[in-house]
This record gives sequence, C-alpha cells and structure tokens, in this order.
Amino acid sequence: MDDQRPRPPPRPGPQDRAPLQDHPTGRTPRLRKGLRHTQGQAPGAFKPYLNSRFTAGCTSGTRLFHEIRERGYTGSIQVVRRHLAKLREGTVEPVRADIPRPRRIASWIMRPRETLTDQEVEKLLDVRVACPDIARACDLARCFRDLLVSRRGGLLLDWIRQAEQDAPAPVRSFAAFLRQDLDAVTAGLTLEWSSGKVEGNVNRVKTIKRVMYGRASFRPLRIRVLLRN
Repeated sequence: MDDQRPRPPPRPGPQDRAPLQDHPTGRTPRLRKGLRHTQGQAPGAFKPYLNSRFTAGCTSGTRLFHEIRERGYTGSIQVVRRHLAKLREGTVEPVRADIPRPRRIASWIMRPRETLTDQEVEKLLDVRVACPDIARACDLARCFRDLLVSRRGGLLLDWIRQAEQDAPAPVRSFAAFLRQDLDAVTAGLTLEWSSGKVEGNVNRVKTIKRVMYGRASFRPLRIRVLLRN
C-alpha cells in the first residue's frame, strides 16, 4: 500500500513574494550605519575654530554652523549651539589633542604681542577661552612684564593686591613672596642698578676654572681671570 501522508506545501519563490508597500522600490529598506552618530556628531576638530571665532565676536550659531559645514563638518546645528552655550557659560572643556605644552603657552604669554604669529595668537585665544585661570594668569603676567621692562616699581603694590584677590593659586603664592621683601623688589623694578654684572663675572670665572682644571697652576689661572681676553 502506497504511503498517503500529506506533503508540506512548497516554499514560495522570489517571484511569489509580494513587494513591500511601505517602500517605493519594493525592497527591504536598510538602515544606514552610524546614522545616530552622524546626527549627533561633536564638533571635534572644529572646536578650536569655533572657539577662535567666538572670541573674535561671532556668536551666531547658524553662521558658525554654515562655516564649519563648508570645511567638512557633518553634524547637526544643535551640537554647535550646545558648544556655544558652554562657551558663554565658561564651562567648555578643551580638546586634549589641541592643548599645547605648558612651556609653549608660557612663551606665548611672556613674549611681546607683536612678536607672535597669527597662528600663535589663535592658539593662545583657544587656551584662554578653555581655561579662565590661564586667562587671568596671562593678564597678570603681562602686566608684571610691563612693570619690569618699563621700570615702574611704584605700581608693584597694586599688582600684588590684584593678584591676591582673584588670581590662581601659584600667582597668589608668588605675590605673597614679593610682599615679604617689598622694598627690595620695588627698588629692583625701579633703579637701574642690579647684581647682574657681578653675577656675570662670577659665571665667567667659574667657566675659566672648569676649562683649566688640572691643566695649569694657580698663577696662569689668575692671569687669565684678571685679563679679560
């Protein structure tokens, strides 16, 4: 007797499948990878540009958004506006990769403004915006440099009072150290006399001693020290 068990129905082929009505092409729509990341992309490498433009006076989020979009930015305008809001509040954090070394920042602060290049000025502005303590220390350091170069020691006490009010901790410590010997420091910033020439001669004698150590007696050493040549 033949086996009369029912066979399963055949699977529908591609020609039997009905096209999807919710997609115009009838194909299964594919979600773009990283769509959410693209829509919420942070300014990233464009933060220094936004910081410098904001410091220069351009605070329009729409305008800055179009400027960085022309430079390759693919994120949303809401992210740019949030970054500008942090700049207004002073709570923005700097990009770690864009932070120069402390010694380089100190050189930008202590050098005359006219000797800085445009790129160095922009980087210093980025650092000042990112860190209010550095901005305040920069102002006080440049003011102290002007006192030193112009020999205006009479204004030293006013500088110390400003530093003791709202300066960062290292600057306040330096101001307290100056107050301990205020008269001597004021004289050093006012008078043209200093111990620089004496220290220069001491260093010259030490250099000669190191050069001639073990190669000559005391008499040739004395002659060479006394003779400037």
